Amino acid sequence: MAEAKTYTQAGFDALQKELDYLVNVRAEENKKEISTARAFGDLSENSEYDEAKQEQAKIHARIDELREMIANAEVVDESKIDESKISVGSIVVVKSEKMGEKTYHIVGSYETDPKNGKISDASPIGLALIGAREGDTVVVNAARGSMELKVVRVTRAKD
Repeated sequence: MAEAKTYTQAGFDALQKELDYLVNVRAEENKKEISTARAFGDLSENSEYDEAKQEQAKIHARIDELREMIANAEVVDESKIDESKISVGSIVVVKSEKMGEKTYHIVGSYETDPKNGKISDASPIGLALIGAREGDTVVVNAARGSMELKVVRVTRAKD
């Protein structure tokens, strides 16, 4: 059995939305592409057909992956979380000498988007912050060395 992964409700909904799109829209479009390419003639020398079949394999592999992820997902129940303590779903403002003030949204590992401030609970910063409270100072051990982060504010994401 695969290991359960933690998701925010928004992250879980995004997985389901992607699965729905792939199954109900993209797979159907691909069937038409294969049918059209098949009409071009000799399949042994038909690059359009080969490309459509390769795309079909990618689509079905992603569908299988999403189904597995959804089956093993553990969605954070926002109503049962101590909002004063950092956990998946928290929005955290931290301050350090090296980086100044930064805001992070702590999410499950499959939801990360560092450019938009969404970091994984399993990342070095996420691991250091989980369980901390406003006013705490945590030490982050990263590849470039360690640094201290002061937790300035902890809030919950409002979906």
